[in-house]
Amino acid sequence: MSTEPATHALVVFVPAGHAEQVLQALGDAGAGRAGNYSHAAFVSRGTGRFTPLPGARPAVGTVGRPEEVDEVRIEVLYPAADRETVLRAMARAHPYEVPAFHTFPVHGRGPSFDDEGRLRED
Repeated sequence: MSTEPATHALVVFVPAGHAEQVLQALGDAGAGRAGNYSHAAFVSRGTGRFTPLPGARPAVGTVGRPEEVDEVRIEVLYPAADRETVLRAMARAHPYEVPAFHTFPVHGRGPSFDDEGRLRED
């Protein structure tokens, strides 16, 4: 029996103008499902900063110059079994050569919640 949690989380940073296409791709790949809802996500705004190095083909900015971009942080939950599908969908929809993202298992929802995050009826 595996001790790996059934649910994982993805956090990805996306230029604000491309957020909708990434959100749609993630939801279509199975991320953001919660009970009778789909495409559920948390989105917050911020500023991304990077400097493209020689050899880079930046979607935004110029090689050798620091760049600041209006970005959003997208957070979604997804079934661990769908990890590759979700990550591939994110990468295909994302405009950057190297998307900034991280994933992690979701632990400890506790016995009061079912596998989809709904409060159990007592």
